[in-house]
Amino acid sequence: MLNPSHLEAIIDLLCATAEAMGTTISPNTALIMAADLSEHPLERIEAALTACRRGGRATLTTFDILEHLKAADGRPDKNEAWSIALVALDEFETVVLTEEILQALPAARPILELGDKVGARMAFLSAYERLVDEARRQVRPVAWSVSVGYDPSRGVAAIERAVQLKLIAPEVASAQLARLEHTPITEDGRAIAGLITGATASPSPQVRERLHQLSVELEARRALALEERQRRVEAERRDLAERINRQFDLIAQARKEGRL
Repeated sequence: MLNPSHLEAIIDLLCATAEAMGTTISPNTALIMAADLSEHPLERIEAALTACRRGGRATLTTFDILEHLKAADGRPDKNEAWSIALVALDEFETVVLTEEILQALPAARPILELGDKVGARMAFLSAYERLVDEARRQVRPVAWSVSVGYDPSRGVAAIERAVQLKLIAPEVASAQLARLEHTPITEDGRAIAGLITGATASPSPQVRERLHQLSVELEARRALALEERQRRVEAERRDLAERINRQFDLIAQARKEGRL
């Protein structure tokens, strides 16, 4: 049921904004527009109307107001969302993300694991935009949450940055930081650390498979780096030999011409 006082406040804002833009709207039009906007908080409507006044358009429309409301709802645009998703797909990282990013991740993960980053991005964006559109139709406020990774030090930095950006409340951050501080290191965590330290552990089957993939990737990178280093050494050796041969040729030519 529509709240009469809320509607009245919106109508007042609409009429004042229209007047400030050099036009007027009828009471019936203002009532219809107010009903369309009534699910949004008054302060957000006021901010959207301010954006409309400064936008340079000659008329005030419900569509323009709703577009400004969408843009200011705190949800990342699709490109920023994909950047956050890429970080979230790294098991080491702690990331602060929205509900829509979290729900869109499964669409991209299997494609990304096949090595198709372009296809993964397209699948993620399609799912993300659909989820965001649905959330906005239902006027659901943005909800940020913390996905904790294996590296506690990165987790602290990510959570502190989220508080600075006002994505999560300080009390939520405090709870997550306390959780990080008291979370024991699991066998999965020890196994991942073992990739660097060489220590052994017994990870879960899922993490064991991921560790195998990481180990293969690391070995491939080492092999490529060694091959590249050998190519550079061989190229430098050939270059040096060519320069020495050129010097010998110059000396031989000089002797032949009697200059030496």
